[in-house]
Amino acid sequence: MPSKSRAKRRKLPWYLRPFKWLLWFAVLSVVWVLVYAVVPPPVTFTMLADRNGITKDWTGLANIDRNMVRAVIAAEDGKFCTHNGFDREAIEQAIERNAQGRRMRGGSTISQQTAKNVFLWQGSGWTRYVRKVPEVWFTFLIETIWGKRRIMEVYLNVAETGIGTYGVEAGAQRYFKHGANKLTPAEAARIAAILPLPKKREAVSPSGFTRRYGNMITARIGQVRRDGLDGCVYR
Repeated sequence: MPSKSRAKRRKLPWYLRPFKWLLWFAVLSVVWVLVYAVVPPPVTFTMLADRNGITKDWTGLANIDRNMVRAVIAAEDGKFCTHNGFDREAIEQAIERNAQGRRMRGGSTISQQTAKNVFLWQGSGWTRYVRKVPEVWFTFLIETIWGKRRIMEVYLNVAETGIGTYGVEAGAQRYFKHGANKLTPAEAARIAAILPLPKKREAVSPSGFTRRYGNMITARIGQVRRDGLDGCVYR
């Protein structure tokens, strides 16, 4: 009979344990992404941390006006349909800008923002840099498994659109008293204009920078339409 010591499962050497943890993380993250490929994310870490509560209403992309899709592409990621999740040129420009001590500005794509919003956490300082590694991994997964249409659909449903408000449906109801399926170019542009700072910017009767930025997005919506920059979402 085998001795008790042999019968016991051998412990993995300490130097191999990190690889075991990484393997488990990879497997679980793939399963997580596969589930959300067909199931709406019920809640995110950002929502759970919001002391203002959560107002949201999941809405399929078929019921979101195309103006909204064009508005976020115009405002956030003009190369959404052509990159693989990462815009190298935008990242390089952001690094150069930040290195020069100018106003901090990121180079995140809609895909990266979706990965962050759904699977990870918000934050600045050192936590932002810790988040970047899993953000790259989750961005790769959703680009590979979900595809552009699903990424856009999820993004438009989890993005913070106001104080305690998430998704463009809840945002449209809050600001314009109608659903996201009836957004005009100007209304869609106003929602897109507040996305970077939804707690500080106002979509209704905006002033200053927000008003100018919204007007610029409205003009760019026409360019997105003419150049077919949203084509990957509607194939």
